[in-house]
Amino acid sequence: MKFAFAGIDFLGGVFDGLVEAGWTPVQLFTRPCDGIYDFNEVVVAQARRHRIPIQLSRLLPGDIERLAKEHGRDIALVVAGYPWLVKGWHGRVRYALNFHPSPLPTGRGPYPLFKAILDRYESWGVTAHVLAEQGFDTGDILAQDIFALSDAETHETLLAKCQMAARRLALGPIGTGLAERWRRPEPQGDGSYWPRVTDADRTLDFRQDVAEVLCRVRAFGSIETIARPGEGRIFVAAAEGWREAHRHAPGAVVHRHRRHLVIAARDGYVQITRWSPVPLAEAGQIGR
Repeated sequence: MKFAFAGIDFLGGVFDGLVEAGWTPVQLFTRPCDGIYDFNEVVVAQARRHRIPIQLSRLLPGDIERLAKEHGRDIALVVAGYPWLVKGWHGRVRYALNFHPSPLPTGRGPYPLFKAILDRYESWGVTAHVLAEQGFDTGDILAQDIFALSDAETHETLLAKCQMAARRLALGPIGTGLAERWRRPEPQGDGSYWPRVTDADRTLDFRQDVAEVLCRVRAFGSIETIARPGEGRIFVAAAEGWREAHRHAPGAVVHRHRRHLVIAARDGYVQITRWSPVPLAEAGQIGR
């Protein structure tokens, strides 16, 4: 099976899995990345290794028409971690599918991993579904890979689990059985859409219990949460904490040691161990 891949390194293991399953890549559609939160070096290197064209601009119906003319209609368009809605594939290519990091129909939207941890889901998954042209993540389900979450799940562990599950889907159910699954997909029905998170979602509230504060820190991990000790604002990448009765006001900085800050929460203390006065996305711009 020939395939064109639209995505970045976030779910780039899908590309590798399909190749290992015997598929042949013909083009990569990706986008510029900031090299901090988003990367495409791996998929670009794969494309160069296979000597296929790379396109950084948005994938449009004309591009799909060109693919069909160059490689025939019996081709798959595979989307994984691509920010733009892809339209115009019906009647041009035989297959078009998306890999989404949630157990659809739960968790439609741009990046559901944070909320999966914040809402303490006991299990999660990745879904391969028919690419819908009228809305993100709403197409019929082709295959799912479901896995357990732990009480101590972090953004980084959940990301790794999603990446590994996506590759398993590509190598197994999709890579070896797409034609059969395409004939009998499962409609999603009603679901939930989770919008992009805001700074308010990332902000730590020390009026909560220690466990709630640390859950939010784990949910965002290296993406960073925001804390406001005193009049300032800092960006938090890691924290620990413990329960202890005290008389401090929630949010008060009660102890400092080198770069570690201990802040009072409702039922104990949160020790911020990795933080910066500027967000990671801006850190590389200082002095320019």
